[in-house]
Amino acid sequence: MHYSAGNYEAFARPRKPDGVEDKTAWFVGAGLASLSGAAFLIRDAQMSGDKITIFEELDLPGGALDGIKEPKKGFVIRGGREMETHFECLWDLFRSIPSIEQDDASVLDEYFWLNNDDPNFSLRRVTMEQGVDAGTDFKFKLTDKAQKDIVRIFLATREEMENKRIEDVVSEEFLNSNFWLYWRTMFAFENWHSALEFKLYLHRFIHHIKGLPDLSTLKFTKYNQYESLVLPLYKWLLDHGVTFRFSTTVTDVDFTIDSTRKQATKIHYTTKGEEGSVDLGENDLVFMTIGSLTENSDEGDHQTPAKLDRGPAPAWDLWRRIAAKDPAFGHPDVFAGDIDKTKWESCTVTTLDKRIPEYIHKICERDPFSGKVVTGGIVTARDSSWLMSWTVNRQPHFKQQPSDQIVVWVYALFSDTPGDYVKKSISECTGEEITREWLYHMGVPTNQIDELAATAAKAVPCMMPYVTAFFMPRQHGDRPSVVPEGAVNFAFIGQFSESQSRDCIFTTEYSVRTPMEAVYTLLDIERGVPEVYGSTYDVRELLNATSRLRDGEEVKLPGPHLLREKLYGKFQENEVGKLISEYKLIEKP
Repeated sequence: MHYSAGNYEAFARPRKPDGVEDKTAWFVGAGLASLSGAAFLIRDAQMSGDKITIFEELDLPGGALDGIKEPKKGFVIRGGREMETHFECLWDLFRSIPSIEQDDASVLDEYFWLNNDDPNFSLRRVTMEQGVDAGTDFKFKLTDKAQKDIVRIFLATREEMENKRIEDVVSEEFLNSNFWLYWRTMFAFENWHSALEFKLYLHRFIHHIKGLPDLSTLKFTKYNQYESLVLPLYKWLLDHGVTFRFSTTVTDVDFTIDSTRKQATKIHYTTKGEEGSVDLGENDLVFMTIGSLTENSDEGDHQTPAKLDRGPAPAWDLWRRIAAKDPAFGHPDVFAGDIDKTKWESCTVTTLDKRIPEYIHKICERDPFSGKVVTGGIVTARDSSWLMSWTVNRQPHFKQQPSDQIVVWVYALFSDTPGDYVKKSISECTGEEITREWLYHMGVPTNQIDELAATAAKAVPCMMPYVTAFFMPRQHGDRPSVVPEGAVNFAFIGQFSESQSRDCIFTTEYSVRTPMEAVYTLLDIERGVPEVYGSTYDVRELLNATSRLRDGEEVKLPGPHLLREKLYGKFQENEVGKLISEYKLIEKP
C-alpha cells in the first residue's frame, strides 16, 4: 500500500488482484468503516459481494452515523458530521455510490451540487446574555503569547506532544481566546484532551483556519448522515450481495502468533443469546472495528433523563480481549478507562409549531423553514454554564419530517455543571428541562420558557460515555496499526486504528481511510490511497492562516520611515515578498 496525489492514480482502475476469487471477507461492526471496506473490496479488489459478511450488534447499519425516528420519543440524532472539500478518501468512495435521491447521479454529485447551490456559512457563531450577539466579530483575539503557543505546538514533533494534555502546553491567555472557544466547541475538545490530537488537527485543517470563525469551509449533507450517506451505501452493498448479520455481537477473535507472522484463526460471536463461531484460514480476511464512540449510549425522552451506562461495553471488551493477545494490538483502556473524561450529552429537540422557530430565525438571521442553510453550523452560548452549543441544519433534516417542524441538535461540553436556568447538570435533565435551558440561552422571555418547553417541543437526550475517547492523551502504540506488522489476514479499522498517514480522528474521512488502507494492503491493490491534503506544506495556506490568526493585523517594519520603505521595496523584488504582501502580513509604510 502506498499514498498518491493528483489525477494519475486517482482516475486509474486497478486490475483484479491474483487469487481474490478464493478469498472471503468478514467485518466486525456495520459502521462507516466496515461499509466502506466492503465497498472497496467490491469496487477495487473486485471481490464478489456474496463473499463478504458483516456482523453488527445492532439491528441496523451505520454505527455513529445515525438518524432515526423513534415511534414514541421522536427524531434522534446523537451527533452531526462536519465535512469538507479535502476528505479525499470519503469522496473517492462516494463518487462510486449511486444517489437514492437523484437519477444518474452519485452521492458525491448530489452533495457537490447541493453545497455549490447553497454554500455554508454562519451569520452568528456566538451568543451571550440570552441570545445577544457576543460581539466576537468573527475574530480570534489571540494575544502574542497565545499565538506563540500555536506556533510552538505546530512546530513540535509528535513525540513532544505524546501523553500531554492541551492545558499542559498552552497558556491561560490561549484558553481564554475566541480561537479556543471556536475550536473546542466545533471539535468537542476539552482542556484535558490530547495535545497530540490538537497538533494533528492543526496540521490537518490549517486550510480551515480562515473559515473557523464563521464555519464557511464546512459542508453538510441534505439530510441526516444516516439517510444521506449510510442508506445509499447500504443499498449498494445489498445490491452486490453482501450479507449483513444483525443482532450479532462478536465477542472474541483467536490468533496464531509467532515472531514473524500473525494470523486470525476464529471469530466468536453470539446471535440473540446463541453462541457461534467462524473458522478462518489464510484466505479469510477479517476487518475489525475496535472501540466505539457511541457504545453504551442511552436515550431518555421528554420526561426522562438519559442514563450514564458504566456497565459492560461489548465493543471495548472485544478490543480488551484482542489486545491481551499481543502488544501490537493496542491499549484500549488509554481511551476507555476514564468515562468522566470522555462523556458528554446531546439532545435532539423537535419543535412542534412555529413559536420556537421565530427565536431561531432571530439568532441565525435566516428562515429555518427555507430548506437552505440555517445556522451554518453550531451556535455557542458563550456564557452558558454547560458551554451549550446548538445547530439547525437544512430542513427537513429527516425525509419523513412534517413541514411545520424543525429538528435541532443541542449539546453541552460540560456534563456535570448546573445550568443557568434549570439549575441542574445536563446529565440530570429530562428532554423538557434541556429544552428550557436552550430556550433561556436563545433569549426566550423567562415567563414563556416553561410553557414553550412543555407544549412546543419534543426532546430526546442522549448520554454517550465514550464520545471523545479518541481525544484522550496517548502515545505511539496505544492504537494498533491498521495492518500490524506480520499480519497476513486481518486488519483493524475505524477511529481507534493507527493510519500511517497524517490524518486525524473524529472524522468521516478517517472512518473511510483506515478500511481503504486495510483493503489495499491485504490485497495489494494496484492503486494508491489518496494522501492527506498537503495544506500543512503549502506556503500560501500557512501565510493565510498566519494572517487570520493575527486577525489581519499586519507586522510593522522597524526603523524610521525611509528605512521601512526601503525594506518593504526589497520584499517586492522576490516571490516570497510578493506572497507576504499578498496575504497582508507586513504593513506597507
